[in-house]
Amino acid sequence: MTSENKEKQYAQMQSWWQRNGKPLLIGGVLALVGVFAWQYWQKYTLEQAQNASVLYQELLNAVLKDGDVDAAQVARLASTLKKEHAGSHYAQYAGLFLVKVAVDAGRLDDAGTELQAIVDAPVDSTLAEIARQRLARILAARNEPQRGLDLLQGETDAAFQGSREELKGDLLLQLGRQDEAYAAYGRAKQMMTPDAALGTLQMKLDDLARNGEHATDA
Repeated sequence: MTSENKEKQYAQMQSWWQRNGKPLLIGGVLALVGVFAWQYWQKYTLEQAQNASVLYQELLNAVLKDGDVDAAQVARLASTLKKEHAGSHYAQYAGLFLVKVAVDAGRLDDAGTELQAIVDAPVDSTLAEIARQRLARILAARNEPQRGLDLLQGETDAAFQGSREELKGDLLLQLGRQDEAYAAYGRAKQMMTPDAALGTLQMKLDDLARNGEHATDA
């Protein structure tokens, strides 16, 4: 290869590098950064999940321990879960424990606010329905049964249809609408297993029947 050809080849190499070398180098660096970032994110996510699991277990232990439940400890653990793991299943189930603490203390407005936050942005349909039904009961306790009834409109999972209809019956009864309450209790009975329907639901149907409002064919 002549000196002229070498110089020409070298010039072509320089030209190619000026056009492509920098983008290739930057692309390689970005690819490495992406790999390390993904590995870091996976590790971080795993650690966060493990931390949330440990906190939730502590919360369960505090709630389920023998003797009087330390409401302050339950509230502290639940609040920590909500703050550090917002948007997770753990955080929303912790919110339900905060609701219990608030209800036990007679703070129905606080309980309602906590439940409304879950209803507005649930992590799954199960939590959505649990929060919705509990909020409806809070509204009933605050003498707002119509708001509770409005909250229970629309469809729900089959597993919750029976309890929702029974709750509708309670709210309708609170509103003085016995015929509709009796019908709701009847639908709830049809949706529940025989064992479940033999409890308080059947007592509600029997009470309405004894009051002479309805036949006993439900």
